[in-house]
Amino acid sequence: MRKRTEPVTLEHESCAASGSSSSGSAAAALDADCRLKQNLRLAGKGPAEPRSGADAGMKRALGRRKSLWFRLRKIILCALGFYIAIPFLVKLCPGIQAKLIFLNFVRVPYFIDLKKPQDQGLNHTCNYYLQPEDDVTIGVWHTIPSIWWKNAQGKDQMWYEDALASNHPIILYLHGNAGTRGGDHRVELYKVLSSLGYHVVTFDYRGWGDSVGTPSERGMTYDALHVFDWIKARSGDNPVYIWGHSLGTGVATNLVRRLCERETPPDALILESPFTNIREEAKSHPFSVIYRYFPGFDWFFLDPITSSGIKFANDENVKHISCPLLILHAEDDPVVPFHLGRKLYNIAAPSRSFRDFKVQFVPFHSDLGYRHKYIYKSPELPRILREFLGKSELERQH
Repeated sequence: MRKRTEPVTLEHESCAASGSSSSGSAAAALDADCRLKQNLRLAGKGPAEPRSGADAGMKRALGRRKSLWFRLRKIILCALGFYIAIPFLVKLCPGIQAKLIFLNFVRVPYFIDLKKPQDQGLNHTCNYYLQPEDDVTIGVWHTIPSIWWKNAQGKDQMWYEDALASNHPIILYLHGNAGTRGGDHRVELYKVLSSLGYHVVTFDYRGWGDSVGTPSERGMTYDALHVFDWIKARSGDNPVYIWGHSLGTGVATNLVRRLCERETPPDALILESPFTNIREEAKSHPFSVIYRYFPGFDWFFLDPITSSGIKFANDENVKHISCPLLILHAEDDPVVPFHLGRKLYNIAAPSRSFRDFKVQFVPFHSDLGYRHKYIYKSPELPRILREFLGKSELERQH
């Protein structure tokens, strides 16, 4: 047994020895080949990880872009739907257009007590309340000429009413839409006119400020007529001028046309930033820009105004007015375009109703920056009024 295993073992050892010498180089080559493949596998895994990370990042970015585009598209569709819906809403509810014209619900400045005009720097002004009709009450401010401000301290309403009979002219001021009789630019104009020696009587139409009632063109005109008659009953022979601004020019021409028809015209009419009629003004207003070229613009937006009984037809009214007319307009007016004031003058000037009266148009250059409501700042305004109203007084006397 031992003899048999020895040769086998020796044979195996000899084969192993001989094999080890002959296969050494092959084993080395095999190991090198294995290491190369392992390195290649490791090298292949290295860049694969960042590439998969970049792909994931790209997918997230694309996802964010798709989500952003989806939200943007949703917003655009909603805005487009809203844009298209508004004309139909206005057409179906004409009262919306009336509110947008009057803007009586916009009370600026806020938190002022209209019963206390002295809080606005008008320490020579009295607050009244008049009642043009049942269930209608309007708040009125009466500012006396500034030369009397000391005498006015502590005086009651009766003293102010009696003061209207003094030897000073009176201006009935009809303000535009939005705000109240206590609006900043309006108060500044009262101060200018008061410093020039005028009584200034102004009021809030029904539905504005602290005045009670529902706004309408007819109601606003009747309120103005009531205040005018109230002034005339107390002013004796003193001149009474009517000054309208913006939407107030429509009230002013309605009023003066009615006064002329009953043969009690005012001594002069002053229109600041006037338009021709409410349809043309609405079409030219900056708010209408986004719909101006909308199909059926007139039918959707302008016809509801007319159907609500709102016309403010200055262009028609001036053909029936017989008193001196002064038009003031700034070239850079963004609310009532300058060309509408010029157009109104061109209608009024050749009218037969003005053949015996002066009609004057005074433009204010855009460089002055007076825009829609700052003409009171003009240092030329006192001279303009003095010259025009002086001439109108001479016409009245003759």
